[in-house]
Amino acid sequence: MNKSLITQASLLAGLLIISSPLQANDLQQRQSELKTITAQLNKQASTVKATYRQREQLLDLLKEDEKAIASVAKKVNQTQASLKETEAEIAKLNTRKQVLNESKKTQQEVLSKQLTSAYLAGNYDYSKMLLNQQSPASIERMLTYYQYLNNARIASIKKLQQTLNELDDIEREQEQRQTQLNRLILEQNTLADKLKKEQAQRKNTLTQLQSTLNTHGAKLEQLQIEQASLKHLVDRTLAMMKSNSTMAGLKSSKKLKWPTSGRIKTAFGNSRSGKIKWKGVTISAPEGRSVAAIASGKVIYADWLRGFGMVLVIDHGKGYMSLYGYAQALLKEAGDKVQQGDTIALVGRSGGQSEPSLYFEVRYKGQAVDPARYCTR
Repeated sequence: MNKSLITQASLLAGLLIISSPLQANDLQQRQSELKTITAQLNKQASTVKATYRQREQLLDLLKEDEKAIASVAKKVNQTQASLKETEAEIAKLNTRKQVLNESKKTQQEVLSKQLTSAYLAGNYDYSKMLLNQQSPASIERMLTYYQYLNNARIASIKKLQQTLNELDDIEREQEQRQTQLNRLILEQNTLADKLKKEQAQRKNTLTQLQSTLNTHGAKLEQLQIEQASLKHLVDRTLAMMKSNSTMAGLKSSKKLKWPTSGRIKTAFGNSRSGKIKWKGVTISAPEGRSVAAIASGKVIYADWLRGFGMVLVIDHGKGYMSLYGYAQALLKEAGDKVQQGDTIALVGRSGGQSEPSLYFEVRYKGQAVDPARYCTR
């Protein structure tokens, strides 16, 4: 492809970044668009100009597919968290109910003994006690004793009633939590089905897109456009980064944990194609595995980026930033503050990746540096 087309593609990549995110179309509409593009590709002569135009349309469709997947995957993650929380609450209620049932049993036994004692002692006639001319001290002792027994019975009855009331409350809450759990399970199943359909649509789009990149030159040109997109993003985020004394940056002397566990598939500085080298590392990991912030900071970008899919960038202060790409879903938004170890995303295959992984970069004043200088196993 000539330089003018590459320049146009670079400008288009920039426009994709700075434009407001498109709302994901309905799945059926995107399926229809894919069929139309595929038919055009099959019908038209395979000229450079026609192929380039169709490729750009497919990239737009891939963006919509992957953003739709990200939206559903985020809801799935939230539902899973709610399920765990609800199950934990039900377990707590069951434990409390068991304790209360034991208390109820003990309290009933104590009250039964008190009532038996009162029955055996009979009703004490205070007037008869006075007519029997017992000593005032003896009468006072008897009155105190019976008053004590009476107060003890009243206290036991109140305590038992409180236990019974709390048991009723717990049983009502258990019913509500169980209803909530059933609703969440149903929602989870619905979302899982929707996610499966969205992933199937993305696979179809990606297959058609890859068919337009069947030459080495086309693939190299695509990588160059992606690198231009990344550079544009880095320049934008650099302009957004502000000096903040509360953010400590990153120190190579203090080793940090990698954002996710997995195998390093591509290392920093390795050749990607021709003179294009990897600016970060690619970590192979299962889809949906959590991705953590390597250090505290502020999210300054969270959106789709050509070639890197769902991308999140964190400003750590003092000129340092970290970038996380290929995500299935982003769990934080631009402007959010994060702490070291917070879950910020899920491992995915966005950006047109065929295998699930995480793309991870560390940059200082815009320049990519080897993440291994800061992170360790």
